Amino acid sequence: APLPLSVLPQVLQSRGYCKLVLQIGRGAQEPAPLSTPAFVLEAFRFKDSLAEDLQRADLVISHAGAGSCLETLEEGKPLIVVINEKLMNNHQLELAKQLHRDGHVLYCNCSTLVETLQSMDLSTLKPFPPGQPEKFALFLDKAVGFK
Repeated sequence: APLPLSVLPQVLQSRGYCKLVLQIGRGAQEPAPLSTPAFVLEAFRFKDSLAEDLQRADLVISHAGAGSCLETLEEGKPLIVVINEKLMNNHQLELAKQLHRDGHVLYCNCSTLVETLQSMDLSTLKPFPPGQPEKFALFLDKAVGFK
């Protein structure tokens, strides 16, 4: 079952966050904007670039697309990767596992996201070596079993 969005604000707030910005793409579910004195929820479908949002973020929760992971890690932001277990030939899972093994990300699935947010210790994450896309390409090959 999809995660009820209603619980995310309270879980994030309990961890000291005061804003959640969602990219919802073509999703059928559109969250109602939420604004309380203590917490703001914003949603948008698409933007040309997420660079500005990434720069402002204190935490990024993303699918395990290689581009999304690389962009977030190069920005030096803590990353929780949420695996879509319905994908066939799940390269995303392999990538997330490898990034996690190397200490760069936390990962979970939709049903364990709340638990992950409640128990996460972002201080354990190691920075990803910046500015070396060719290393990331080799890393990706290793993660999905090409090498």
